Amino acid sequence: MSLYPLALKLTGRRVLVVGGGAVATRRVPALIAAGARIDIVAPELTPALRGHVDAGRVTWQARRFEPADVQGAWLVQVAIDDPAAAAEVSAAAEEHNTFCVRADDRDAATAWTPAVTRHGQVTVAVTDGGGRRRAMAVRDLVAHALQSELPTLPEYKGVALVGAGPGDPELITVKGRRLLAAADVVVADRLVPGLLLGDLRPDAEFVDAAKIPYGPAKAQEEINRILVERALAGKFVVRLKGGDPYVFGRGGEEALACAAAGVPVLVVPGVTSSIAAPALAGIPVTHRGVAHEFTVVSGHVPPDSEQSLVDWAALGRLRGTIVVMMGLRNLPAIAARLIEEGRPAATPVAVVQEGSTAHQRSLRSTLAAVAEDVAAAGLRPPATVVIGDVVGVL
Repeated sequence: MSLYPLALKLTGRRVLVVGGGAVATRRVPALIAAGARIDIVAPELTPALRGHVDAGRVTWQARRFEPADVQGAWLVQVAIDDPAAAAEVSAAAEEHNTFCVRADDRDAATAWTPAVTRHGQVTVAVTDGGGRRRAMAVRDLVAHALQSELPTLPEYKGVALVGAGPGDPELITVKGRRLLAAADVVVADRLVPGLLLGDLRPDAEFVDAAKIPYGPAKAQEEINRILVERALAGKFVVRLKGGDPYVFGRGGEEALACAAAGVPVLVVPGVTSSIAAPALAGIPVTHRGVAHEFTVVSGHVPPDSEQSLVDWAALGRLRGTIVVMMGLRNLPAIAARLIEEGRPAATPVAVVQEGSTAHQRSLRSTLAAVAEDVAAAGLRPPATVVIGDVVGVL
């Protein structure tokens, strides 16, 4: 078979995705990055896809596919594993002269998703007539060449806790990316850069940690069980976590669970959004003559909660920078408590939403007004709150 390669300009053009599971979770981020107008048709969605819907990046029809859904689509991505249902989508796409990618059957598709690597403005896409594994190998060779001839991947064992960075897929470390390419199993959080998931080996098992159906404590127990079980079965497991594994990421709990089971653990630090998000919004967390310290705290529980381990009185007395993670919901109470503990109401504050991504937004305010300003602007999690005079430095 002779293929005719193309690079599609999808900005503003409608792409139909049929299916809301793991395959769609891996494919949709690249379509978002390409600027496509994405419509998903599926009875249910993974939490990661629902996050894109909530953010307004994609639209969702909560039902089964209907042939009329193809009308007006420039491209159709079939992300379901039911051959009969997938064939129905293919037939509808054929009637409308629309190219159709099928995750379940490459031979029945009219378009293929190649193995892709991206480096700045350079995009390399590889196909080889259906042999996905060889295409991935060639893609990786090119990627290594573009990265100044990285060494050949060694044989890895156990579990790697890999920090994926704050959101930009290029901010994962070189080592983290190498380990991800070698993984047999990838257990990923909702906040990891979605484009990284499109580069997994075709035979790699993908576990969406956000979809594990338990409360927070039970979900963590299940994640620990999956890491240990797969590693003891001889698989190399990458636990891919947003930011850094040990900054409010429960990586320590996972490392302890693996150690208790005799599973070797490799930790790959990641760029934490507590520093990166402010920096990308033009805010240094320290600055000569302004701040000689910065403190990172979790705001996932309000200051008056018995569960809070933060010494808010001490924070109120500090002169340096305070960075609050996971604190948008409790921002009114946090701001009021800091003022009560001695921070001036006029203290500059910045809030950075989805730092380092194409959806980054930020606002600047004061400690007294920030909660009201955030609500008026419609900012939403994930967001990083920066409190201190460094907000006005640049």
